[in-house]
Amino acid sequence: MKEIRTQDAVGHIISHDITRIIPGGAKDVAFQKGHIVREEDIPELLKIGKAHLFVWENDGTMLHENDAAQALADIVCGDGFVRGDVKEGKIEIFAGRSGILRVDKEKLAALNAFDEIMVATRHDLSPVRAGDKLAGTRIIPLAISKDKMEEAGRSAGEGAILSVLPYIPRRTAIITTGSEVFEGLVEDGFTPVVRKKLADYETEDIGHLTVPDNPEMATNAILRMVGKGADVVFVTGGMSVDPDDRTPLAIKNTGADVVSYGAPVLPGAMFLVAYLGDTAILGLPGCVMHSKRTILDIVLPRVMAGLRITKRDINDLAPGGLCLSCEVCIFPACGFGAL
Repeated sequence: MKEIRTQDAVGHIISHDITRIIPGGAKDVAFQKGHIVREEDIPELLKIGKAHLFVWENDGTMLHENDAAQALADIVCGDGFVRGDVKEGKIEIFAGRSGILRVDKEKLAALNAFDEIMVATRHDLSPVRAGDKLAGTRIIPLAISKDKMEEAGRSAGEGAILSVLPYIPRRTAIITTGSEVFEGLVEDGFTPVVRKKLADYETEDIGHLTVPDNPEMATNAILRMVGKGADVVFVTGGMSVDPDDRTPLAIKNTGADVVSYGAPVLPGAMFLVAYLGDTAILGLPGCVMHSKRTILDIVLPRVMAGLRITKRDINDLAPGGLCLSCEVCIFPACGFGAL
């Protein structure tokens, strides 16, 4: 690639897309990479400020920005992605399926440590849908040495930097606790909310039981649903520290491993997650019933993708764990739950 006067460029191949900016903010490509300059192109090129052009003269040791973008996408992408067209040396990467985005942060940092290379992604563990934009990549100059690109590829090691874990079919059950609901004095406000959130996934509802504020009855209800093959059991209500809030005790008495009771998330501080074998048991505090977004919106996609939640996972939610209750909710395209 070499730089020449535009007036001397007739017959040469333009090495990169040339952008034209129209007053008012519009932007388009005036001349595409690979265009062979004609005599009649000269006035237009000069009019958009191109007194000199970079024309392509590849000696075999360099990669053009468009080819380099494709090479970077090869390094970055695992399964479950769709690539956009290369434009002005940039390529965008989209989800080919719904699921949880995983980002290998160490490999991503190693790749971005190379001068002249950049890859930007959405947050690790972001819930995504097919068609969502997940990443973009390009090189900074117009060309890069093949040796550097090969070294960058080696730095990423085995396995992809990005992957999308698909949601898997799950058998679900809901246990509603509360004497006021059990006796018909108050309508169950939890179950419709949970079912609405589950509608985004492929699930089989294997049962719904309502029990009073009796830990033994709640324990038996949970065990009954686990025995029926539930992959996820939602236990609603009774999660605070009032004397008659006994759901945490009921969950513990099943013999389940309580991963965490309490979370650095608002709304959702009184959330509980436990496992009885492979069955996830989620204790849902009252905020799930009346707040638009809560810790359940963060944790549920991970559970539905088959991830096993750990205490570290819960603790890591602290930065980004404060929902701002925006008038117009754009979750998950916001900071709530972002790592």
